[in-house]
Amino acid sequence: MNTYSLAIILVIFASFFQGTFGLGMKYIAPLKWEAWWLIQSFVAMIAVPVIWAFIVIPDLCGVIAATDSNTFWTAALYGFLWGIGGILFGVSVEKTGISITYGIVMGLAASMGCIIPLFQIEGAFSQPSFPIILVGVLLLLVGVAITAVAGVKRDKLKSSNSNATNKSIKLGVLIAVASGVLSAFLNVGFSNAAPVAKIAVENYDVSTQNASLASWVVVLIGAFAMNGGYAIFRLIKNNTWSSFKVNNSKKAYMWAVVTGIFWFAALGVYGQGAALMGDLGPVIGWPILLGLALIISNFWAYRAGEWNNANGPFRILMGGLAILITAICILGYANY
Repeated sequence: MNTYSLAIILVIFASFFQGTFGLGMKYIAPLKWEAWWLIQSFVAMIAVPVIWAFIVIPDLCGVIAATDSNTFWTAALYGFLWGIGGILFGVSVEKTGISITYGIVMGLAASMGCIIPLFQIEGAFSQPSFPIILVGVLLLLVGVAITAVAGVKRDKLKSSNSNATNKSIKLGVLIAVASGVLSAFLNVGFSNAAPVAKIAVENYDVSTQNASLASWVVVLIGAFAMNGGYAIFRLIKNNTWSSFKVNNSKKAYMWAVVTGIFWFAALGVYGQGAALMGDLGPVIGWPILLGLALIISNFWAYRAGEWNNANGPFRILMGGLAILITAICILGYANY
């Protein structure tokens, strides 16, 4: 198996985790949102990435200490900005459901998270694959837009016509748009943290594939500062510390941990695949990851019965997913 084929397989594998982790958000009760979110974000952004990185990078602390401060803080800042989007994602799921939120967030995050790193590459416009990438991204946006429309039509069939419900859905869509824009910065941060991985490779003889984990550790420091900080703020503001001791919360705790593990499993495996793709890894791998994750998330939504008695919207969804698959194939070819 050649390196590029392995890279694509890793990104496909990562998309399973990316498209699945959101299921855990349905099992927050009886914990308060802020208590559940603090556990999930700590597992996802601190515990799992740090433990994994320490296993494959003998001197992770040395790698980070050798990182230029400007690189460190820039990558962490992008992670912090993504953290805002991550919080908004959770709020949007509560208001609009997983399908609509995934559609909007994945589309905006995939396109912006691809284009921004591309433009940061010197001589981006002269890259032979540049036109192919643009076509792939445009098709991806079309596919995501169609899946989002299908989700909206489905929810109109299932929801009441009350003003309160319509207002909640509209607000949820606006929140999802903001989340999508900010979510792109996770990949931008990973791209800008490439010098961290380079130090691990050149100074500590770490493989390119494993060195990507050092980049994630730096980016996710900023991400947890936002997510964990906001959760603690809510715990203090609402005086909900007692939520950690609520009865019958074992299942909620379990899903918080599982969700956190799946969330970083997606990023960790994706990072390894993107690293093997070379300079265009974050440009090509990111939209493939999110496009496939959108397909997988809708599969789970279908299994959960979210598309029951909505044959018309489901047909629209199938058309959108077909376009997504075409876009993913084009993007995969762009760096071949």
